[in-house]
Amino acid sequence: MNKPPQNGDRRTFDDSEYIFYYDYWIRYYAPLEDSLGNRKRLIDSLTRRAFHHTEAGINTPGRNLEQARAAYQQQSNPERRRVNAAMLAGALFHRATDLFTSIVDLAELGVKVSDNNDLMRECTDCFEEALSLGKQVKHHSGCEGIDEIWGEPFKAFTLSPTEFYESRFIKIAQSMRDIDRIGNCMVETFCSSDLFADASDSIMAFTAIAKRVAETMKKDPIIFQIWPEFVALREALDKVRPNLHDEAEQITQMEAKQGLDLLQEGKRWVAYIASARVPMPLGTKQYIAKCQEYQAPSVTAE
Repeated sequence: MNKPPQNGDRRTFDDSEYIFYYDYWIRYYAPLEDSLGNRKRLIDSLTRRAFHHTEAGINTPGRNLEQARAAYQQQSNPERRRVNAAMLAGALFHRATDLFTSIVDLAELGVKVSDNNDLMRECTDCFEEALSLGKQVKHHSGCEGIDEIWGEPFKAFTLSPTEFYESRFIKIAQSMRDIDRIGNCMVETFCSSDLFADASDSIMAFTAIAKRVAETMKKDPIIFQIWPEFVALREALDKVRPNLHDEAEQITQMEAKQGLDLLQEGKRWVAYIASARVPMPLGTKQYIAKCQEYQAPSVTAE
């Protein structure tokens, strides 16, 4: 009898290597060699990715750290203070990466910088403070915080590449889980109704390719096959319309419109999670609750 896979097991399927975590086989990428230069490149990449997926206006240069801190400290309005906190977090991340760049440059010149050096301590302090402010930073949709992705540059700074990659594989497994939860919820909510019965295959195909997007690094050439399929299937869901005849009662038309809006919202959540490659538990929970409250009308088109 075949032994069930355990977390961390690796196998080859269709000439590609995969690693198993929490019920999912995930495309495997070997960790980088542990060096200051590789850590810098990884941190730079993760920092760019964090700002790509977060709200506009918080990508504050490190040279503006003091102004960002003063504005945060002086702000008393709660809503505005949250945004100032996010802007300060952005400045702290950039200051940390600026400092780490200086450390790597010194190392390449043969100057050894110890963990107790003032530069390294300030770099660590900036990363830690930026991380502590992470819950104030929202996803670019404005729907929820995204501290899962905000903390990744700090993890790359403190963990070995092997440990960091393991944490990424776990987050991807959790992302796949949330994608499946949303996709299954969409099918259960909408596709048992005559209104959206034809959407089931499109939903399942979209969630399947979304999980492949979540597991695939952008540097992998396979992305040139996966991403176009993802976009095409997302656009196919944009074209879904209720199977509703013109003489349907007004209340049925309203319920159908509500269902269509909810279906499109689910598509957006799947896309958000797949692109960010981290779970979004609050949004997932709230979306499923909305679906549970919605009762699609059973109407046969004429």
